[in-house]
Amino acid sequence: QVQLVESGGGLVQAGGSLRLSCAASGRTSSTHTMGWFRQAPGKEREFVAGISWSGNTRIYADSVKGRFFISRDNAKNTVTLQMNSLKAEDTAVYYCAAGRAYSLSREAADYDYRGQGTQVTVSL
Repeated sequence: QVQLVESGGGLVQAGGSLRLSCAASGRTSSTHTMGWFRQAPGKEREFVAGISWSGNTRIYADSVKGRFFISRDNAKNTVTLQMNSLKAEDTAVYYCAAGRAYSLSREAADYDYRGQGTQVTVSL
């Protein structure tokens, strides 16, 4: 099993920045891809960003491309989501996810573990 714990959420004004972190523990050697998803009230969960084990490949949702940046530190078993130029529509609960597969995916079903989430609220 792998446990994921997110941190760094909060309230920020539109145009501001937040940095989310996810700490992984347990059998982390079994996971390769890491990602972030989000879910706003009344909406379906959506993919935000993903990163390969090496960190050389990153994928983003079109809605966050150019504003968000995902990175990872395998030595510390952490993955980070730097969010800049935040908009009100970025308001959601953000979840960290880890997958055993080697190939990156935008589908939540392709990730085997998920954290409890951290709330991000962007005010106008």
